[in-house]
Amino acid sequence: MTQERLERFEANRRRLFGVAYRLLGEASEAEDVVQDAYLRWERSDAVVSPEAWLTKVVTNLCLDRLTSARAQRERYVGPWLPEPVGTGGGALDPLETVEQRESLSLGMLVLLERLTPPERAVFVLREAFGHSHREIAEILEANEPHVRQLYRRAQQHVAEARKRFTVPPAQARKLLEQFLAAALGGDVPALERMLAEDVVAWADGGGKAPAMRRPLAGRAEVLRYLLILGGYAQRIRMTPDVVNGEPALVLYLDGQLAGVTVPEFDGDRIVALRTITNPDKLAFFARQNI
Repeated sequence: MTQERLERFEANRRRLFGVAYRLLGEASEAEDVVQDAYLRWERSDAVVSPEAWLTKVVTNLCLDRLTSARAQRERYVGPWLPEPVGTGGGALDPLETVEQRESLSLGMLVLLERLTPPERAVFVLREAFGHSHREIAEILEANEPHVRQLYRRAQQHVAEARKRFTVPPAQARKLLEQFLAAALGGDVPALERMLAEDVVAWADGGGKAPAMRRPLAGRAEVLRYLLILGGYAQRIRMTPDVVNGEPALVLYLDGQLAGVTVPEFDGDRIVALRTITNPDKLAFFARQNI
């Protein structure tokens, strides 16, 4: 491979990873897809539009993996959540628009699991990367009316969730700091004020780390869970970070990375808490923070 062709691929690498991660919800799998695309790029003849060619290859590799991933997730131990990715350093650009940030959030990635693989591909390529319906039709080798239909279906599925994305980043960071102080301090009145009545907490340990096996629903249940965590305050350190484009808490137990928690806010209330403790899912995030 010539240096010029290598440089062309590297110029697209971060965007390709962003496509693959949004489609799969797994950073490690996304890395593998990008590597597979690189090997195909090495063997390819002259390509008129490298960006379009590579996007098509990555998208179709992801569609192949999504089919088997669904079967695996049905057998997953406990709730399944996406792998967290630190975004403070721009690992998953673009994040310039509200739609691009939403397409990366843990809540949206979980919601996208409900879509068929083609619906998910159309939604991601359109919302996060601004591809036209015609371009997406070429990527998927489908006709444009069908692509438009897939996009409408995907929009209908995510429309309700979008009502929750109402908190500006600066306000979310302030609320996160308040939540951190209340959780570590065992401040029950403050936590009660911050938790929505119908708040839900999920934890993904994958059977490999301590985590609740079912979601906790309602303020009382989630509050009890947080107070139990508060009992480990001497061993736990929590630091604010930006994960999947959202303010998040990184948890360390006895100095070792133990989890990532991402609250979802609606106004000044927490409506969801998503915590990933599965060590396999923390490996990519850990490498980002070395």
